[in-house]
Amino acid sequence: MSSDKRLLPGFLAVLVAASLLLSANLAHAQSDDAPTNVIFILSDDHRHDFMSFHEDAPDFLETPAMDRMAREGAHLKNAFVTTSLCSPSRASILTGKYAHNHGVVDNSTRVPDGTSFFPEYLQENDYRTGFIGKWHMGRASAEPRPGFDHWISFRGQGSYNDPTLNINGETVEREGYMTDILTDYALDWLDEQQNSEDPFFLYLSHKAVHAQFDPAQRHEGEYADVEPDYPASMANTEANYRGKPNWVKEQRFSWHGVEHMYHGELEFDQFYRRYVETLLGLDESIGAVLDRLEANGMAENTIVIYMGDNGFLLGEHGLIDKRNAYEESIRVPMLAWAPGTIDEGTTIESLVRNVDIAPTIFDLTDTSAPSMSMDGTSFLSLLQGRENTSPDESRAFLYEYYWEHAFPHTPTTFALRGDRFKYIYYHGVWGLNELYNLENDPNEQHNLINIPAYQDRVDSMRTRLFDRLESEDAMQIPMRRGNWQADERLQDAGSSPE
Repeated sequence: MSSDKRLLPGFLAVLVAASLLLSANLAHAQSDDAPTNVIFILSDDHRHDFMSFHEDAPDFLETPAMDRMAREGAHLKNAFVTTSLCSPSRASILTGKYAHNHGVVDNSTRVPDGTSFFPEYLQENDYRTGFIGKWHMGRASAEPRPGFDHWISFRGQGSYNDPTLNINGETVEREGYMTDILTDYALDWLDEQQNSEDPFFLYLSHKAVHAQFDPAQRHEGEYADVEPDYPASMANTEANYRGKPNWVKEQRFSWHGVEHMYHGELEFDQFYRRYVETLLGLDESIGAVLDRLEANGMAENTIVIYMGDNGFLLGEHGLIDKRNAYEESIRVPMLAWAPGTIDEGTTIESLVRNVDIAPTIFDLTDTSAPSMSMDGTSFLSLLQGRENTSPDESRAFLYEYYWEHAFPHTPTTFALRGDRFKYIYYHGVWGLNELYNLENDPNEQHNLINIPAYQDRVDSMRTRLFDRLESEDAMQIPMRRGNWQADERLQDAGSSPE
């Protein structure tokens, strides 16, 4: 055998080793290119279309920071919550689970013992974690919760002005406007991360723009002269209520209806104007975070995700608030910004949900949690430019809302929402269920539930809905004692189930 042939196996071994090393280096380089720091900004009651870049936004509205996130990053235009209510939605974000699985089915239910939140696993993965803002889940107290190295929060809904805060277990009284105060704490915490070698995760959770709305003093009267853009379905006409369940028209004259808002304490036009004025402070907060990341040289290594905890109706079907399964209630704003990683001006059409946040952040941070089962799936591939092209049937998601003693006007609601059709089922009430062709009827004004041509669709979606509820053991409707007003602990906390 020649010396060349004797050397060949060794040469091949070296070549294979070099190839493996090169592949490993390339993979390492690719992971280094991805953001390692994550900032998740959550707002309250911000509807999906009230961002000035949005095609359906009011003409007068200006949200430059949100516009910047969309312009320099991605707008996830079909983002939804699986329960449109503060506590259940927040629990779904932190657990990656539907309400029937995490158990926080309303604003008064405590978090079940043994519940895990995704930031706990980031801590195990050497992430420094901070929570700043509104918790409002499980109970009204403000003490630190698992998963966070740094904690700033307040009881229940808190207050827009001069709040009492819990800072790492200590009670602190602050003067000023809540949105600004939370933003300043967030910026200070980001400054502290500059010289650390460990990655960080910040959860900035605003009170704004929760009702009752209270804008910063500098924004009061900003939109005093604007005329609200009344939705077509707000009119109290026979045509608008034809095909609608009875509870919808009845709610028009209740706490969450345009004719008797908050028991007649509020007038719609003023309510609307204060909503958009309160939104301005929230937008400024987002802008301040982006600016500080750039000033600190951390923008290229950080992804910022912004979303709302639920939507909000402003007159649609004669209603305000959320809870129901109509689009304005379940759709939320969602933006993602990561310079150098997310292509500028990306618009993502695929459906994403609040239960998808936790698995996406695990994906971003290369974190695994084998003991934490989740209903959501990562949408990181969407941020990387790969749209979901699976058919509507497989992409439909479950919506659930459970009747509350405190606000009895909205019935227990289950829905299946796909790309094109939405089926809504109401539990325990007489009246119509609903089916909408969202492609032809995006404002949900024409209920197809009794149209003969759509009966196969109705039967199919109803069957799929109940098959899903049954397979996930979600057929147990929760019961409540119905004595929330006499609950001294809730009253002592200065909270309400709203």
